[in-house]
Amino acid sequence: MLGCVRIATVRQMASVITAEESDGRSYVRRAMVELAELGLAETNGKHGKDKIWNLTVAGQKALADGNELPPRPKAGTGAKAVKAGFGPHGLAVTDTILAYGGRRLLTDWQVEVNHAIKETGLSFNTDAVLAWPTKTSEVRLFELDNGTMSQARLAKEVWDYERYAGHRVWEGARGTIGGTFPFWQRHRYTRSQTFPRLHVVLAGKEEHLLDNRLQALADDVKGIAVAVWVNTLPRLQRGEPWYEIGVDDPDRRRRRYPEPVGR
Repeated sequence: MLGCVRIATVRQMASVITAEESDGRSYVRRAMVELAELGLAETNGKHGKDKIWNLTVAGQKALADGNELPPRPKAGTGAKAVKAGFGPHGLAVTDTILAYGGRRLLTDWQVEVNHAIKETGLSFNTDAVLAWPTKTSEVRLFELDNGTMSQARLAKEVWDYERYAGHRVWEGARGTIGGTFPFWQRHRYTRSQTFPRLHVVLAGKEEHLLDNRLQALADDVKGIAVAVWVNTLPRLQRGEPWYEIGVDDPDRRRRRYPEPVGR
């Protein structure tokens, strides 16, 4: 689990490892002490009274050697994020992952996945990416706001996904007319026909404030040309539906972003 979500509390791990309706925190707590004694896991901070656990580099290597998860060569342990004060955000990402499929989809997640276009300088990390192959798309993207960003910054982060989706690259051999293609489809999600749906999860505040933030975000990204769904973490944990605030529209994206110049 720590190899997938990077950081977690005993409560979060127990909710996955133990049977439904049972409290396995004591079992997990003992197991984490044993892993720590072996040098495979460690704790670098707390959230309230709960220790935040992560794998060590040795723990990541042991997990990779077991070949039980897809390779994650650039994945950090999460220790630096916890020490820097980002533990609450990371734990909210873990809660989102557990609320969206729980143990059934656990091994299909990766966290802090970079999306970048060197030519334009655009670069951002997606909080979590779920491998969810369908006929039209291979992943789903998840962005979490733990109540720490301004409304303007949150909206900008969502618009960055449209900028990423709208960038096109020119391809063609010398002496040919060539053509332009979406960067993401050529170089990132090559098995997808549509740009992956973005799920925005709002957390970290009282629920009525999260509802206000949801409505404000919908207003701020009105007319965006990528598929965007938004929900609050409490609603997601209760199994309540998502709100659609953006629709995938590749034609509108193409009109908005300039075509690259060919050779």
